[in-house]
Amino acid sequence: MTFNHRFVERAPDGPPVTLLLLHGTGGNEDDLLPLGRQLLPGAALLSPRGKVLEHGQPRFFRRLAEGVFDIDDLIARSHELARFVETALKTYHAEKTKLIAVGYSNGANIAASMLLLEPNVLSGAVLFRAMVPLVPPALPDLQAVSVFLSAGRMDPIVPAENTQRLAELLSKGGAHVDLRWMDAGHGLTTADIDQARDWLMSVVSS
Repeated sequence: MTFNHRFVERAPDGPPVTLLLLHGTGGNEDDLLPLGRQLLPGAALLSPRGKVLEHGQPRFFRRLAEGVFDIDDLIARSHELARFVETALKTYHAEKTKLIAVGYSNGANIAASMLLLEPNVLSGAVLFRAMVPLVPPALPDLQAVSVFLSAGRMDPIVPAENTQRLAELLSKGGAHVDLRWMDAGHGLTTADIDQARDWLMSVVSS
């Protein structure tokens, strides 16, 4: 397969869900495994490492500056990641599970890009500290998709209006968006995790 990654099988009594774990800049395929276990115990976990290096730090796509993305690379990497995910699910016999992305920062941005460019791959997404990755020429049909979007009120990297625009963009495509504002910066808090866990449990059981 084209990405270094980790796969954790679903527990025998676990929910029929695979969480696609997408790390932030400088992370790797091991970073979000504990978070995945916290958010949805027993679910299968698929955690790839970003293939782009920025000063030696793995990312999922290139950027030109802080908050300025290389759109051509983002598009190509989003499609590449989607194909990897489809292949991995078949390889690990998890293709019949519901696939929900859990992304942080750079990982959340490529998850949002996948929703907009590859709408048939993800059933839902938990996006921590995400920005608008791009605006596609035409919005996809996201009526079957649920999104938990968690933003920090004091985030120095992601402007509040950018988060709001992302929520509106996904909603216009028909997605069911739950936008939560945390009294936090760019880092994750206990409140992020607790509220995302509750949201995931409700989505999985519905």
